[in-house]
Amino acid sequence: MDQELNQVEPNNNPKKNYNKVLIPLLALSLVGNGYLLVSKNKVAEQNNFLISENTDINAAKDTLQNQYDAALVRLDDLTGKNAELDQMVQDKDGELSKLKSEIKSLLGKKNATVADLKKAQSLIGSLRGKVQGYEERISELEIANTNLTSENTQLYKENETVSAEAQKLKELGSVLHISNIKMEPINQKRNGEIEVETTKAKRVDILRIVFDIDENRIAETGFNEIFVVIEAPNGKLLSNAAFGSGITTDADNNPLNYTVAKRINLEKGQKMTNVSVDWKQESEFTKGQYNISFYNRGYKIGTGMVQLR
Repeated sequence: MDQELNQVEPNNNPKKNYNKVLIPLLALSLVGNGYLLVSKNKVAEQNNFLISENTDINAAKDTLQNQYDAALVRLDDLTGKNAELDQMVQDKDGELSKLKSEIKSLLGKKNATVADLKKAQSLIGSLRGKVQGYEERISELEIANTNLTSENTQLYKENETVSAEAQKLKELGSVLHISNIKMEPINQKRNGEIEVETTKAKRVDILRIVFDIDENRIAETGFNEIFVVIEAPNGKLLSNAAFGSGITTDADNNPLNYTVAKRINLEKGQKMTNVSVDWKQESEFTKGQYNISFYNRGYKIGTGMVQLR
């Protein structure tokens, strides 16, 4: 009987038979779920890649737009600095206009492709290169203009120097020159009706100075003045405002006291002879040597002397 029981027991255990069927099914289910999970992850990865690609294109468009705008700003800054460049910028059929139009068209596409953006980037590079070339050219022109201005300034200064020297030479050339200087101490008799030349100091009433003015081809026709400085034997200047004495300046703008002045009407290129100027004083002339100097335009133009006894 025990033997019979042992033979019947395996067939009467349904739990063991269920387990044999359930385990393979669970395994198959896990494999299926795993496949579905992997597939879902792949789809998610694909979705994330598409989003990233779209984001990169938009960002690239923004970057290119900023680069294009910056190039236009640089181009606008150059406007007005060079007439030739201004004409090129304003030329609607010119290369710059076509380049800007094509870039604007590519960046304005709603569904721009990577190829479109690469082409736009290349065109923007060309535009930026042209702008840089214009900037360098304008910089060169500005440097050249600065150098030219400096050279012109130097030339202007040199011309001023030359002009000043020429003016100085003209002034020197227009200074009169006198010759044939004569000193005539005069004694007047019968109230000046008779004049006799004398060398005795106590008899001298007038010291007459006679000279010629040589021809001058530079001095202009018109009035000119010759200032006469007479020094007494004691070295003092003979001076009396009542008889025409005064003060002028020499060539260095220093004050020059003179005894008497002679105003003449000079004709350009013509010689004047026997020009005379008289010096009369209230006090008597003293014995000794009288030194006389002549000035015109501040320059000394002659000297003479007379001895009274």
